[in-house]
Amino acid sequence: MTTQEPCPIWGGHPVEVYTDIRRRLKFVRASSRAGGGYSITNQAERVARNIDDRQKSKLTTWILDNQPRSPDEYPASSCDYPIVYKSTVDLIFNHPSLNVHERADRLLQFIALNSETIGKQVSIQQNFQEMLAWSESTSENEVLFCLDYLQQNGWLQLNQFTDMDYLATVTVSGYSRIAERKTNLDSSQAFVAMWFGESMDEIFNKGIRPAIEDAGYRPLRIDQKPDVNKIDDEIIAETRRSRFVVADFTHGKDGARGGVYYEAGFATGLEIPVIYSCREDMVDSIHFDTRQYAHILWRDPEQFRIDLRNRILARIGDGPLDHSAG
Repeated sequence: MTTQEPCPIWGGHPVEVYTDIRRRLKFVRASSRAGGGYSITNQAERVARNIDDRQKSKLTTWILDNQPRSPDEYPASSCDYPIVYKSTVDLIFNHPSLNVHERADRLLQFIALNSETIGKQVSIQQNFQEMLAWSESTSENEVLFCLDYLQQNGWLQLNQFTDMDYLATVTVSGYSRIAERKTNLDSSQAFVAMWFGESMDEIFNKGIRPAIEDAGYRPLRIDQKPDVNKIDDEIIAETRRSRFVVADFTHGKDGARGGVYYEAGFATGLEIPVIYSCREDMVDSIHFDTRQYAHILWRDPEQFRIDLRNRILARIGDGPLDHSAG
């Protein structure tokens, strides 16, 4: 059943909502204030409505960061949209807010994405809800502070349009700033962070590797690189060269693999997309710092191959390599 109702998290203007009574969740096709499309369980909605705006803004960042690459290419029932559970909302409390530099950079990126041509002016008023979402802001003053920060650094030019509106233009320096932080979008490499135990060989050879190749990318597992020198330096270098990272948190009797957490965190710091996965029976042992992300839970290699390929195509898009055979 599809209706028009306020955003389940932020309220406000009506958005298109599909209610799945059987699964006890709602799918929001698109909410400017919440960062895009998302699903939310009934229990999570009750909790989300009662948290303060700072926590809601952090939840919005999580929704934004887990959006498919091109939402309009996927049906409303797509499982690749982020699903907000009660546990997701609970775990947001343990996450720090973005710092001012990150919030301003994200706002600059939004304005650049909405500049159809170089030098295009973007209305602050018309895009204000999205600017709140992208800058993890809770008020007009916070957005204005970020805009002023960008202008003071020479990355943005603001011109008054009317008494109620300003127009923002990304400067040459602003595009340089974005380029400095931008992932190498032309890279065909996907870095794989995982436990290298023998029991994982099948899931890599029949699940992870072919899924990445099916999507048009080349997987790299550092222990299989023939010319590895100092492994820590190699991991950092190869992560920087990668279009995205697949991080699998399955582990053996010795416990969690600290290297996987480090590599996923390092990639996140570089704004390189990370796709999370874990063997289904081990999900409860994942550390709370990463548990809130949308993990692909797997049992067998064949289904994992399909699920991972679909997640890559949804979040990252087709790779540059020939994958017609996949």
